[in-house]
Amino acid sequence: MDRIQHKHPADIAEELALLDHKSRDVAFIMLSNEMKVEVFSYFDVSTQTEIVKSLGDKELAEVLNNLEPDDRTELFENFPDELIKHSINLLNKEERNIALNLIGYEEDSIARLMTPLYIQTKENKTVEEVFDHIKRYGKKAETLNFIYVVNDQNVLIDDLKIGQLLLAEKTTTISELIDHNFVAITTTTPMEEAFDIFEKYDRSALPIITEKGVLVGIVTFDDILDRIKERDTEDIQKFGGMEELDVSYTKTPIFELIRKRAGWLIILFFGEMLTASAMGYYDGEIEKAVVLALFVPLIISSGGNSGSQAASLIIRAMAIGELKIKDWWYVMRKELASGLILGGILGLIGFSRILIWQETGLYDYGPYWIFIGLSVSISLIFIVLWGTLSGSLIPFILRKAGLDPATASAPFVATLVDVSGLIIYFTIASFFLSGKLL
Repeated sequence: MDRIQHKHPADIAEELALLDHKSRDVAFIMLSNEMKVEVFSYFDVSTQTEIVKSLGDKELAEVLNNLEPDDRTELFENFPDELIKHSINLLNKEERNIALNLIGYEEDSIARLMTPLYIQTKENKTVEEVFDHIKRYGKKAETLNFIYVVNDQNVLIDDLKIGQLLLAEKTTTISELIDHNFVAITTTTPMEEAFDIFEKYDRSALPIITEKGVLVGIVTFDDILDRIKERDTEDIQKFGGMEELDVSYTKTPIFELIRKRAGWLIILFFGEMLTASAMGYYDGEIEKAVVLALFVPLIISSGGNSGSQAASLIIRAMAIGELKIKDWWYVMRKELASGLILGGILGLIGFSRILIWQETGLYDYGPYWIFIGLSVSISLIFIVLWGTLSGSLIPFILRKAGLDPATASAPFVATLVDVSGLIIYFTIASFFLSGKLL
């Protein structure tokens, strides 16, 4: 135990996480009180919950009272109601008020990430007085990069970089340094919008204020990065055609993993059954011209691939705020041109393939090979265009309906284009080969 006490808390957490549950809990209890708090914040949420349940009230109270408020709020979000109630009752009066205040905000609001641990001052204070205050209370602050200036009603009137104070004379008053030009986020701002604000102003921390301008906390960029990582992980999992995982892949039990994946697979399976129905509808054409069946995988995969590409581009552009719902017509125009050009490229390649195979004797498509080539190439143009338009439009439809655009997963778009692509292919083939092979 003495060996790990001198390691970085992150390294200790990593070592303890490798132990079995009983050994890990015992080893954690053996840590010093200060080290418990530091190590605890580096565990993932599921491990934190398991450790909390193993601690006695005294040890748990020690950890929760000294845990950063934003970390504690995230922990409470994953607790069952009874455990939240029990845990909050273990907090001292000051920390209990902070916890209840943070939990009361909407789940997706930026206030859920804020911490009340920062340095604030009044405009009548001198630089020397501010530094004295920092020496006394700065150790608990989340960041010392910014000093927040408030009035007697605790309304935020400015924020100052610590460098401005360091370069000023000791006797300079804060009122001489402020210009009332600052950026702040209201407590009700959704996290997604807050991410954009952080990116726009390139700040390491931003103050959180009420609708009336009262300063209630700050959010640091490291907390924002953690949530961006969680959001992107969820989007990637949804885009792959499954529900997002509650914990990491390695922590998810096999049956939970199956449950998360089975729903979408069943929906997509029923969707693909329509493909079989479409094939059955055209079995007469296939029977007369078996050669058409050779190009079915080529045709439907090209449409699905173009749709998946378009969906990926649009969903990412939406995620970073580059595209809004009002931009749908701009996207349609752009994807219309892209789809036609991409379809034309693939169509040309498809026709060239049939031409080369026919002329070199690698395969004999018969006397109507030119019409078969035209059927394939023209179908590719329309199917790639349809896939591109579908993949780019579906995210807008989902966003308009209030759903997550990431739900427009690649498998969903591919399934849609598979079914419709077959109809397009056999319709065009019927046009070119009617009275010949059909």
